[in-house]
Amino acid sequence: MNPQAYLTAIKTKLASSASIIHVDILQEYATPNQGFFRARLRLHNSDFLEVAEFFRIVDGQAQTVEYRFQWMDRNRQVLRKRWDNATHHPGLLNFPHHVHVGAADAWSQGGC
Repeated sequence: MNPQAYLTAIKTKLASSASIIHVDILQEYATPNQGFFRARLRLHNSDFLEVAEFFRIVDGQAQTVEYRFQWMDRNRQVLRKRWDNATHHPGLLNFPHHVHVGAADAWSQGGC
């Protein structure tokens, strides 16, 4: 698999999902061995989801390096959950993977 093929696979899955009613691609790029994708999605229940992933291709397989998935209410005022691997909670057992639940300072150990 190459980066462009991986990006195409992501967009195909988003376009065919019954849970998503609109996809707004904000940024994407592919180089010979890595890529990035960022989009804002409107879910079937009108909630908002922003997704971002930086990946590398290693031995023909896409490997996620950094990710952030932020799910909010339809007005983008209430955080429902955010999954990411930002390095701001080094004490977690599964560092850096974690989930923020509700308020920005409420988080739990959990990974993707």
